[in-house]
Amino acid sequence: MAGGPNNDGVDQARVRNIVLVGPRASGKTALTEAILLENKAITRLGRVEDGSTVSDHTDVEKRLGHSVHLSVATTEVTDAEATGGRGPVRLTLLDTPGMPDFVGELRAGLRAADAALFVIAATDGIDAGTRILWSECSAVGMPRAVVVTHLDQPRADFATTLDELQSAFGAGLQPLYVPRDDGIVALLSQTFRSGGSGARTVVALDESGSAATADARDGLVEAIITESEDEGLLERYLGGEEVTFDAIVADLEQAVARGAFHPVVPVSPLDGSGTAELLELVCRAFPSPAAGGGPAAYGTNGGTQPPLEPSPDAPLVAEVVKTSSDAYVGRISVVRVFAGTLRPDSTVHVSGHLAQFSGRDEDAAWHADHDEDERSGAISTMLGAGLTPVAEARAGDIVAVAHLAHAETGDTISDATHPVVVEPWDFPHPLLPVAIRARSSSDEDKLVRGLARLQAENPSAMVVVDPDTHQLVLWTMGDQQLELLLDGLRTRAGIEVDIEPVLVAVHETVRAVAKGTGRHVKQSGGHGQFAICHIVVEPLGVGEGFEFVDEVVGGSVPRQFIPSVEKGVRAQLEKGVSGYPMVDVRVRLVDGKAHSVDSSDAAFQTAGALALREAAAAAGVQLLEPVDEVEIIVGDDFVGAVLSDLASRRARVRGTEAASSEGLTKVLAEIPALELVRYTTTLRSLGHGSGSFTRAPLRYAAVPVHVQDRLTGAATSGSD
Repeated sequence: MAGGPNNDGVDQARVRNIVLVGPRASGKTALTEAILLENKAITRLGRVEDGSTVSDHTDVEKRLGHSVHLSVATTEVTDAEATGGRGPVRLTLLDTPGMPDFVGELRAGLRAADAALFVIAATDGIDAGTRILWSECSAVGMPRAVVVTHLDQPRADFATTLDELQSAFGAGLQPLYVPRDDGIVALLSQTFRSGGSGARTVVALDESGSAATADARDGLVEAIITESEDEGLLERYLGGEEVTFDAIVADLEQAVARGAFHPVVPVSPLDGSGTAELLELVCRAFPSPAAGGGPAAYGTNGGTQPPLEPSPDAPLVAEVVKTSSDAYVGRISVVRVFAGTLRPDSTVHVSGHLAQFSGRDEDAAWHADHDEDERSGAISTMLGAGLTPVAEARAGDIVAVAHLAHAETGDTISDATHPVVVEPWDFPHPLLPVAIRARSSSDEDKLVRGLARLQAENPSAMVVVDPDTHQLVLWTMGDQQLELLLDGLRTRAGIEVDIEPVLVAVHETVRAVAKGTGRHVKQSGGHGQFAICHIVVEPLGVGEGFEFVDEVVGGSVPRQFIPSVEKGVRAQLEKGVSGYPMVDVRVRLVDGKAHSVDSSDAAFQTAGALALREAAAAAGVQLLEPVDEVEIIVGDDFVGAVLSDLASRRARVRGTEAASSEGLTKVLAEIPALELVRYTTTLRSLGHGSGSFTRAPLRYAAVPVHVQDRLTGAATSGSD
């Protein structure tokens, strides 16, 4: 359903929101520059190496020389050839990082966009990391075309790259254009196009001196008609009727929107070759926001809602896909409007109910669960760091909204009189923990505030205080994101932090039944202290906790002091005997002695603790370590290396199976958490950048003797 005109007269059906996806150094940012230059949104081509591109506009991106943030650039396409004479098209490009550490930015871009350009360098081939990125698009059903870049580089070959693409991702990938040394051949229109940006010539194939093969065009036409399910056109084509470009362009749009057909376009961003053709494909054959209704919506109390209507006249439903801070403007929220109209200085409802969808308790640690009204600030379209104020944002628009003080990435913005919450996209869970503390005690409060701001801007990071180890732990997707966040604390918040070894929540228990006596008797000077208690400790099953049993007879321990013994035992359990909390034990208080004057609550607490220490030493201490259930995704070629490494990590491999994407394997294993602290970094190295994994707590298990000796020594030295 087409919506009404947007704020500058562009119909919703002529809005295109396109996310650029691909491995690092595939040319996504350069392609964004080429498209913007082709459309005269910029006057010269920026270079990543010079830090002069629209997309990589932050200081850290200029320093690193690659993208780490989702960047947005909106331009209006007015060229009649590109738009098919149907009027101006508002094009929003979302440039995403290609490194695994920043997959959260990629998923935000996939959420905001309606179609994707999957960018592949002809010199790099299809590796496991590229397959994982393709799977990210497939998981959300994202319609996409493939752009092949770097064809001007040595060893680049379009035909070889196309074969690799089809082998990896299926025969649904078909070229719309075929490159030649002096231009490109358009298979559908059967024309030859030469010249770069601003100097193109188009001639019929028979006049160009070269032609694409009939087999290539036939394969393309058949794929488009098949995937669009246009039976009428298929019958005419099989009957020998010539299929013109104008006759098949509607089928091309339908085939792309279905997500099973992926046109392939060769583009050289540096000289502009292929850019106009790509722009024409995007404007004429890519889906608009009017084609879909967006994510499922629910009432803030959990009740279901009708499907979203992508109309500017519907109740407002929008989502924050990115949060950032500007030194001059303040907090900025990048917002995709799915329904309704958003205006400056209007009261909106902000909802952040992520936990109700995931079913995972730990989500509460990294995203606020809130419902509140607030006023929206100025609304602007974006061109990298540049902001252009607009009067309103309608369904289908992607804009920057200022001064939403409480909105975080993933939050829903809706009509204050009809608040809803949309089902969130799948946020990646960080798997690299780092324990940090403020270098100066005076910075502790600043550190908490600084981390809160960074976490709001980077939802794939998580900050928790571990309840067992009491460490402040920053969880990230990898070393690159960690470096980025620590740099942000230092440069933006003025906070220096120290890194500490991450402690794993190891527990201890007793191996056998044993007796222990706690004797706390002091009679010299002042008020005396007298307490003696005899206990028996017994091991319980894993996870059964602690049980205290009173078996005193005859009043040897007065009733008022029995809770004191238990309190002392519990205090010693928290400290443990070998330096780790003791769990899964039963303590039976069987006897003791008291003094009518010198016994006290404090004395029996001390005696209880001493008794537990003696009994545990006699029984023998067994350390227990957490074991996680782990699913590892890695390229087929690297499974052997991963399995070998797992053997060195005391893992129990439960099996392997094919992953959802061809060329990838899933490894199922149980791995001690002690072996997973730096596993993200190791796995990426083993998988040549392709490895990823998820983990979930499974159980506690006994620590092997050689590991226990090491842990006991570390705990002892740490307490000295």
